[in-house]
Amino acid sequence: MEITIEESKNRAEESIRKKFHKTLFSPFAKACKTYELIQEKDHIAVCISGGKDSMLMAKLFQEIKRHRQVDFDLTFLVMDPGYNEENRILIEENAKRLGIPVTIFESTIFDSVDSIDKNPCYLCARMRRGYLYSKAKELGCNKIALGHHYDDVIETILMSMLHSGQIQTMMPKLHSTNFEGMELIRPLYLIREEDICKWRDYNNLRFLQCACHFTETCSTCNEDGTTASKRLDTKRLIAKLKENNPYVEGNIFKSVENVNIDTIIEYKKNGVRHNFLETYNNEPT
Repeated sequence: MEITIEESKNRAEESIRKKFHKTLFSPFAKACKTYELIQEKDHIAVCISGGKDSMLMAKLFQEIKRHRQVDFDLTFLVMDPGYNEENRILIEENAKRLGIPVTIFESTIFDSVDSIDKNPCYLCARMRRGYLYSKAKELGCNKIALGHHYDDVIETILMSMLHSGQIQTMMPKLHSTNFEGMELIRPLYLIREEDICKWRDYNNLRFLQCACHFTETCSTCNEDGTTASKRLDTKRLIAKLKENNPYVEGNIFKSVENVNIDTIIEYKKNGVRHNFLETYNNEPT
């Protein structure tokens, strides 16, 4: 028997409070506290792409606001960068089904990157963020929240080493360089993707993954293995390494919390490169 919209909303919320409290709400609350992501009088634009991560993020924000430990406001912001009608409807129906009062605005990003041959996904992501910052600021927000999770973080760390020859991570929060007074926060920072998928499947939900003109057929978050990418390759590499070392994921994450500067040959601080030789002769042997 098909359940009503209200029943679907209640089931999704109850599953966060009970069945998935330890794996979803607790790490969400921990990240918010550890990295000081939510502060008094914040107005946060919760950016919803239509995928599983951002939809869950919206529900977790609603839940933590219900606890009333911090006074802050939320705007659930959806940018339509040129979705086809089917994907636009799916986002709207999911928002209604989950009880998320979304604010939708349009842009022409997909059309803008359609003719770009080199790194269209990178350009699309950069343009999306700019549009989101601009609209959020227009609506009186001081922060935008994105749905990157723990797996995104460790994959970024490894990708930076293997493909860019540098050690860097996806930060839990950042000051905007182009929009004064604005910050970006990532409250799913400590949540595993596997647990997000379990919540999605438990509630029989279907979300967008990527709906741009390059991957129109990719309308759910189920990986079909047909799209080759550096991130997918990195995800598979981590899974392979985990077969022999069950702690590999945690170790990758901890590696950027336990950086020993004394053993680093060169590093950058505020864009300035420093070399260990600068202080080498001043150090005791």
